Amino acid sequence: MPFLPGDTRFSRRSVFLLLVLSLWAGASSAQDSYRIATEGTYPPWSFKDARGELQGWDVDIAHALCEKMKAKCEIVAQDWDGILPGLLARKYDMIVASMAITEQRRQRVAFSDKYKETVSRFVARKGTSADVSPAALKGKSIGVQRGSIQAGYLSREYKNSDLRFYDTPQAAELDLVAGRVEYIFGNMVTYYVGFMKTPQAKDFDFVGPDLKGGLLGEGNGIALRKDDPQTLAKVNAALAAIRADGTYDRITAKYFPFKLM
Repeated sequence: MPFLPGDTRFSRRSVFLLLVLSLWAGASSAQDSYRIATEGTYPPWSFKDARGELQGWDVDIAHALCEKMKAKCEIVAQDWDGILPGLLARKYDMIVASMAITEQRRQRVAFSDKYKETVSRFVARKGTSADVSPAALKGKSIGVQRGSIQAGYLSREYKNSDLRFYDTPQAAELDLVAGRVEYIFGNMVTYYVGFMKTPQAKDFDFVGPDLKGGLLGEGNGIALRKDDPQTLAKVNAALAAIRADGTYDRITAKYFPFKLM
């Protein structure tokens, strides 16, 4: 039965269709919004400047990903030992904090494609033996950041050493300089561009080989909850995009004189 312009049935149906179309258009054009956690005391990866604002390589990467995803993002600082529990408690949607991909962590969260390699090194006073095997470091004091992959590695492989756990890498570095620990163990790049560039490090150097893989992870990824595959897909697409258009390399060159992948 045809509808005439004056027919009330026509008007009601038109209003209903216009309302549905309006709601659909609004939903389809709504901007995604994400809360992103980073560590905040781990220069040059993430740290707070003099104004208390988050800066660093991971922070810049997070902003670049949000731009590619056309998403509105809030980046917050979270202590490292609570960063995974916070994600699982839905305090934020993802972690962009140079987190190493390990099998143990994969059991709890989903990871994006790898976006950085990880190499771990020991640092000790110059002239120290290059032998940093578990047998050689039996009884030796080693400082490491609590909750890090390096802490897990030492706890497993260096049970006969005197392990000291710190809330931040900087606290361990201070104890190394003060002679309260004999070694520190952590991310090689972090030491290279941070501690090793300071006057306090003049009497210290890397000792032993590059260590990576296994308990020390498969590189770094962005952590998300396993029940959010849609966001994971968007993050992987955005990672591929910033690698392809040079954004990733430009951000890296801002902080490091070498490539990270």
